[in-house]
Amino acid sequence: MPTFLDNSWFRNIYCNLVESDSARCASGGWFGDGLLPNSLAWLAYAVAAFAICIVILNALLGSVVVYIWAWRRVFARFQRRSGPNRWGPFGMLTSVADAIKTMFKEDVVPAEADRLVFNIAPVLMVVPVFMVFAVIPFGAGTFFVDLNMGILFIIAVTSGSVLAVVMAAYGSANRVAIFSGMRAVALLMSYEIPMAISVIGAVMVAGSLSLGRIVAAQDVPFIIVMPLGFLVFAICALAESNQTPFDIAEAESELGSGYLNDYSSMKFGLFYLAEFAAGIAAAAIITTVFLSGWRGWGPIPSQFWFFGKMGVVLFGMMWTRFTWPRLRPDQVMGLAWKGLFELTLINLLSTGILVAVFADEEAPGDLFSASELWTMAAVNWAVFIVSIWAIGKVLAPKPYREAMPQAAAQLYPVGVDEEPAAAGAAD
Repeated sequence: MPTFLDNSWFRNIYCNLVESDSARCASGGWFGDGLLPNSLAWLAYAVAAFAICIVILNALLGSVVVYIWAWRRVFARFQRRSGPNRWGPFGMLTSVADAIKTMFKEDVVPAEADRLVFNIAPVLMVVPVFMVFAVIPFGAGTFFVDLNMGILFIIAVTSGSVLAVVMAAYGSANRVAIFSGMRAVALLMSYEIPMAISVIGAVMVAGSLSLGRIVAAQDVPFIIVMPLGFLVFAICALAESNQTPFDIAEAESELGSGYLNDYSSMKFGLFYLAEFAAGIAAAAIITTVFLSGWRGWGPIPSQFWFFGKMGVVLFGMMWTRFTWPRLRPDQVMGLAWKGLFELTLINLLSTGILVAVFADEEAPGDLFSASELWTMAAVNWAVFIVSIWAIGKVLAPKPYREAMPQAAAQLYPVGVDEEPAAAGAAD
């Protein structure tokens, strides 16, 4: 129980429901010694956990609604569309109309579809995204649970989206959906590998898989200490959340809505919800692992720092999405295997060498000081510049070769009007 009492959310609820012997509950709660006897401590634990789950779930759903509204308004500014900024106060009626339309549309299931697989796929797409937020620290003492393997937990649960895509494509019994599903699975599997390797540098510097300890280790934000890791993770996050320029599974000119072609009503709405929730989850992970999480200037509450950094990351993702054209499937695969994979290995090698150089053998597990982190940053930025230049040379389009002029060949004129020389002489 003391581990759970480190969570201020849990502690404020639990200590008000039951009397505890822990020093963290020594001051008592709002209701004196608690509303429940000590014999019902298990019930207080269950109520506190359930209440936190409800808070996080509803906060995420509300965040998705706000994100969609902001996404439409920013999109309208970028592409000079007046609708999302004109309909209703601050353009809010556009999202309201879409939500109402989605809820009341007819739910159509293809006659040849596998109904069980077809219906489970949207749920399987949404649930893993929500599970990511179980290990995200939103502020000092503000988290659901701080697992000592939080990074591995995130990588494990997000891989479920691959299975959801396969089920959606197969369950539709649609040829176009199958093609789209094959594209999406190839993309997700290709980008999950560099994404997983890109965070190993942060794990080595922090000396732990716990997201809370990774935040504590960032006296200098890891975006400065290991820019290669940040760049690779940010690009992979765009690909994993199916955002432009990596949305090859939903190429309107080729596949329409891809594996979502046969979905309607709230089933389609769940996929839509999962896509935007995945963007928020990616921003939360980037903020935690590379932007020092909730850490900031003291007088401002830590939660404001965390959500402020998340907002900046989300705006950067939207900016990328609205300005870059969609890449071809071969370009997407080439970027993953010929560019990002190599960059992650370079980042892993350089960070590993620096950790070995600065590690204190007498006090293993201690966090690195700010001066050591700045030294690591200086070395890693030099590696970053050289690596980006080299990979750019590899991935740059090959110059077109101009056709070489051929040697002068004998011309055979066709259809001349000149009279034969003999006829001219006779005249």
